[in-house]
Amino acid sequence: MTTTLRPSGPIQSGADGAQSRAFDVCDNGRPVGAVEIAAESPGPAGGTGVLRSLRIDESVRRRGRGTIAALAAEEVLRAWGCTQVRTDVAADDIAGQRLTAALGYTERSRNMIKRLASEPPALPDGLTARPMTPEEYAAWEDGAIAGYAESLVARGTPQEAALQAARASHAMHLPQGLATEGAQLHHLIHEGERVGLVWVAAQFEMHPGQVVGYVFDVEVDERFRGRGYGRALMLQAERLVLAAGDSRLGLHVVTANSPALRLYESLGYEPTRYNLAKPL
Repeated sequence: MTTTLRPSGPIQSGADGAQSRAFDVCDNGRPVGAVEIAAESPGPAGGTGVLRSLRIDESVRRRGRGTIAALAAEEVLRAWGCTQVRTDVAADDIAGQRLTAALGYTERSRNMIKRLASEPPALPDGLTARPMTPEEYAAWEDGAIAGYAESLVARGTPQEAALQAARASHAMHLPQGLATEGAQLHHLIHEGERVGLVWVAAQFEMHPGQVVGYVFDVEVDERFRGRGYGRALMLQAERLVLAAGDSRLGLHVVTANSPALRLYESLGYEPTRYNLAKPL
């Protein structure tokens, strides 16, 4: 058995230097699966590769072909100048998790979803919430973009590419600022003082075909951390999503942010997808 990759289409190139290509996974020239890879626009430290998909036909699985195909795909990404590669695996894809672990991928972040109770939760005594004002939005916007860029860097994206992606994401999800349809940004108030904020979208396609309410951002002012305000903000997010008519709430969390991960798990969120990376 000789397992190789054979291009199934031309290289697709973007104006920013990004490129992608699909391959057949072949045994002695016979297609037995497919793999698709991409390379994001390179930065000073090299580009980031993406293993977009990998499929081996059911009849020939469990014979090492997936491992060989993934390693061959990594070699192509190295030739494209990539110094790291990332991929994602569904929470119920046990085989995919085993394969990526064996290949040296480590978890950088995960997506999670909670199915909400029909009755909205009450905020703890002494806490209220209110919508963000236009003046507050103007003061918040730049810091929010920078914070999201930092989370992308933690997931393996080069600094400059992360900042560009954060700006593009912000423009996409808040194109009209506070007037964006379905977007709600609320401050948590304690004794008349703002202690944190939450940004929720009423509907967001978290995974293909899976539209849920979504927490884009939750922040507690550094002065007030460790007092349970993060939990209260997540309860406010549930209230907002239930009022908008949805019964599920999704989010994304960087694995290294242990306090946030523990909070979400304690509130009943369950993983739907693991986001992984490895150096090349």
